[in-house]
Amino acid sequence: MKKFFALVIIALVSIEAASAWGRLGHEIVIAVAQRHLTEKTKAEIAKYAPYDLKEDAVWMDDFRNTEPIGFTTHWHTAYFDENHHYNPFYLRKTRTGDVVRALDLVDNALANGRYKHLSDEAVLFSIRMLVHFVGDLHCPTHTNVPESTCKNDCEFRGKVYTFHSVYDRMPNFIWEKTPADEVAEKIDNASRRERKAIVKGDMIEWLNTMIKDNVQIYEWNAPYVEVLREDTVELSTDLVNKQMRDAGYRLAFLLNTYFGK
Repeated sequence: MKKFFALVIIALVSIEAASAWGRLGHEIVIAVAQRHLTEKTKAEIAKYAPYDLKEDAVWMDDFRNTEPIGFTTHWHTAYFDENHHYNPFYLRKTRTGDVVRALDLVDNALANGRYKHLSDEAVLFSIRMLVHFVGDLHCPTHTNVPESTCKNDCEFRGKVYTFHSVYDRMPNFIWEKTPADEVAEKIDNASRRERKAIVKGDMIEWLNTMIKDNVQIYEWNAPYVEVLREDTVELSTDLVNKQMRDAGYRLAFLLNTYFGK
């Protein structure tokens, strides 16, 4: 029976259907979340992933272009319209799904104890999707607005990058070789009341709130400039730390909701 349900969910996913933050950033998101998981949640997750979840930080990136999950390639990004509202129909790329659709599928698989009827492999795949895509959901260049571009080359610190890839690497620029757990301890600075406010609402509300902050990167550096400002890292530090922190809180909230009840 479990195998049957696993095949069903994979079939449904297949029909519907750059590495935000890089490994360090995704590990930081997971490390923040791990600080807020209940003991019951930890124990339940360990049945399917008996290791540190940070090991799966970029699993979805590592295998995104391979079979059998090649259909997830475009699931790492959300698109916004000219009014900076999330719009799943903006641009044709979203016809194969986006990060919201990916997390909706995770919710369909895990919510209300439904995961107990899936194979262990299907549950683990859903966990891997969750821990990665919640991070992607918060990355400034993975919340695409009309004025953004992912393909223009620009110089930064003497090297050539795309504007998109600068923010994929931004956690490394900010924290360099600092371990994820140490970073998480430093940026996990919201009060309990603040954390409750951060996790309130659904994914669409989260996105439409985050985009107000994320568009700042195009005020600091227009997406078509040839040389980025020297103080780009300094300007971006508070924004990036906040988004990684909030991603961690929301990831913990979702994991506790799915596995801690």
